Amino acid sequence: MRPFLALACAASLLAGVAVFAQQQQPEQQSEDAVIKVDVDLVNVLFSVRDKKGALIADLTQDDFEVYEDGKLQQARAFTRETNLPLTIGLLVDVSGSQENLIEVERRAASQFFSQVLKEKDMAFLISFGSEAELLQDYTNSKTLLDRALRELRVVSGAYSPVGPGPAPTIGTPRGTILYDTIFLAADEKLKREVGRKAIVVITDGVDQGSRVKLREAIDTAHRADTLIYGIHYIDYRAYGGMFNPGDGDLRKMSEETGGRVHKVDRNHTLETIFDEIQREMRSQYALAYSSTNPQTDGAFRKLEIKPKNKNYKVQARKGYFAGAAVR
Repeated sequence: MRPFLALACAASLLAGVAVFAQQQQPEQQSEDAVIKVDVDLVNVLFSVRDKKGALIADLTQDDFEVYEDGKLQQARAFTRETNLPLTIGLLVDVSGSQENLIEVERRAASQFFSQVLKEKDMAFLISFGSEAELLQDYTNSKTLLDRALRELRVVSGAYSPVGPGPAPTIGTPRGTILYDTIFLAADEKLKREVGRKAIVVITDGVDQGSRVKLREAIDTAHRADTLIYGIHYIDYRAYGGMFNPGDGDLRKMSEETGGRVHKVDRNHTLETIFDEIQREMRSQYALAYSSTNPQTDGAFRKLEIKPKNKNYKVQARKGYFAGAAVR
């Protein structure tokens, strides 16, 4: 398989708020036409849970208030989205520390794709260790995705640059380029897509040698209007039982973009976590509003959706970059 696109060293161009295709628009409508209709709207997909963590799926617009930079906004549209097409990028850590977990990941991912992919959904698969590799580009074919999953192999050794940019120093060897892979999936695969978009990443959470920083990876996901679901999966034997990689970075990426982080343990198998993710993605609300701030200066705007019922917790992205629409 060909190596995934080489990481660009320059910062990505500021992108505007991603535009969601409205259900009443013709299916074959062009991207430009969609942008012209919705360019002035800020669209937010979110989930709601009760105190016990159960998804709440019967709420209305009157049950929420939306704030941008602390200022109350007026919602112009509100729906519960169950049929909006999904675009999913599955990112699988194949560094040496994950060697004993890959077969379990392969089986669970195959089951996940079988359960979640509907007629209009699309998915792609990337493996990453010391480099990132696109094993399967956009497809709706479970057969092709299964074939790509069989290509998952442990990758070890030093990184050799494919494109322009400085070679990594000896002090920062490339072992698991987690941040780089999140950046690439968001910037090069998902930024120009519309609809519900999600990155699902299976990893022990350790990054070693990425060129981009954690903050840049998160910001790029924001610009692509992409949720990140982190699956924290650790083979403690790989660390000799002496080191326990935390999920801090995964949690930060997931929660800031509107996703969640899940930890694989005795009570939560990879299969049950995949099932939880797919149920959540099919139980989201969509809210749209026109910002009271007319500036399109590329600045980051903080978002907060507040449920009027204090027993509910909203799971949504923490903000967006205000700028011109992506074309």
